[in-house]
Amino acid sequence: MQQPARAVTSNQDGVHEDLAEQVRRYQAHPFLKPIAEHSRQAFEAAAEHVRQWQGPVILDSCCGVGESTAVLANRHPEALVIGVDKSAHRLQRNLQHKERAGDASYLLLRADLNDFWRLAAEAKWQLSHHYLLYPNPWPKKKHLGRRWHASPVLPALVALGGKLTVRSNWSIYIEEFAAALSHYQVQADVQQLADNVSPITPFERKYQAAGQALWQLQATLPSDKL
Repeated sequence: MQQPARAVTSNQDGVHEDLAEQVRRYQAHPFLKPIAEHSRQAFEAAAEHVRQWQGPVILDSCCGVGESTAVLANRHPEALVIGVDKSAHRLQRNLQHKERAGDASYLLLRADLNDFWRLAAEAKWQLSHHYLLYPNPWPKKKHLGRRWHASPVLPALVALGGKLTVRSNWSIYIEEFAAALSHYQVQADVQQLADNVSPITPFERKYQAAGQALWQLQATLPSDKL
């Protein structure tokens, strides 16, 4: 029997006091970590699909088993939907979710998003939508820098543009993401999801079944921030 999802616990009770300083630091200094070869190969494969597609591109980052990728492909048949996750094991479990795509097709790739987002930004990709659904919140105060919005790759994420949707079961994560985007002059809309929202990821389903509040950020990212 599957154990119910635990609520996020943290020694942090609000937006981290070091967030603004960290965001500004990474705005001023480029992220120079070497690109992993498997991420470069995955991006090159994706880039070829994008060149052939010549239409809207949607990125489903941290897609896990790719259930959300299949759902998004069904919702956006006019777009090329690309799911990216660092775990080959999770991606291999996508078969059970393929039917949620209907007749639409989509692409799943194994890559480190720290690399993939930078390569996509360097290639001047402009997304129509970007989804970041239930990423690891790293709730310990000392782990601020592991959260996407407080990491050195945030400038690349912003540069990809499009309508950004982030969901989390930890309200502080969403509040911090909105605060980080404000340093790019991006205004975000933050709201609690309805209790009866149709889940599109296993985590969303698990959190909902446990009665946890789910939070969403939506923002339109400009295309001139790189």
